[in-house]
Amino acid sequence: MVKKPYVALFISIVSVSFAAIFIVSAESPPLTIAFYRLLFTTLLVSPFILFDKNRRKEIVSLPSRDMIFMAAIGVILAAHFALWISSLEKTSVASSVILVTAHPVLVTPLAYFLFKEKPSLLNVGGIALSLTGVSILVAGNYGIRSSTLEGNILAMLGGAAAGLYILGGRKMRRNTSTFCYAFVVYAFASVTLLVLCLAFSSPLYGISMRDYGIIFLMALVSGMFGHTLYNYSLRFVRASLASVSLLGEPLGSALLAFVLPWIHQVPTAYTIGGGVLVIAGIYLTSRNQGLEVIPIA
Repeated sequence: MVKKPYVALFISIVSVSFAAIFIVSAESPPLTIAFYRLLFTTLLVSPFILFDKNRRKEIVSLPSRDMIFMAAIGVILAAHFALWISSLEKTSVASSVILVTAHPVLVTPLAYFLFKEKPSLLNVGGIALSLTGVSILVAGNYGIRSSTLEGNILAMLGGAAAGLYILGGRKMRRNTSTFCYAFVVYAFASVTLLVLCLAFSSPLYGISMRDYGIIFLMALVSGMFGHTLYNYSLRFVRASLASVSLLGEPLGSALLAFVLPWIHQVPTAYTIGGGVLVIAGIYLTSRNQGLEVIPIA
């Protein structure tokens, strides 16, 4: 019998693979896209809180320390989206999504220190292989020219933020229900992105109805069925496995970017070669990281 966390992870991987496609199909500035994506996702989660007495009670009774911690996770999530969506303006879908999903390289060693999830020598070798792949992908495609490196650096920083987001979720999901956790984190992320939009004069109104529709679909598909199901799985799987499961995202996103005629981005040999090493390394990083059911304390 297939366990629910595995099913949730599979659906979330397929769903988040569409995120980059939605983003490059919209014409609004990156921070505007990021803000409305999180705002719409928060609104979609809201009914699961408003119409459930137990969940409302859970949020009201959250310890202040937990609320502060989830607020910090929300800020990190906002940073992830701001950095990654900005990267898609400056580099290809394939390069951006490969680099932003390289977070197991960060998550695995940190999970060892924080959660005692000890990596094997094979896991360590996988991290080294991933770093080699990243070097080939970035140096081969873009050399040392700062103007063309910017998008890849933004994607890597977005990946680092994603790693911290996963580690924070791994900790908080031990004792917090999926929808309560998601609502609080998404809400704080939305507020953070609103502040960033105001600070950087990114428009909050006047964007096209087409873009509103695209961003709403992104919130529904990649937010609700992607991130929210992913948050559900974080209660049951190791941080390293949760992180590495998203290695399917660059494959799906790159394939969609290639076959869809209005995007049609053909990956270079450096992207393919470096990407193969990154994904192979991430796979090795995840070996022997099985399903671990964590009871509610």
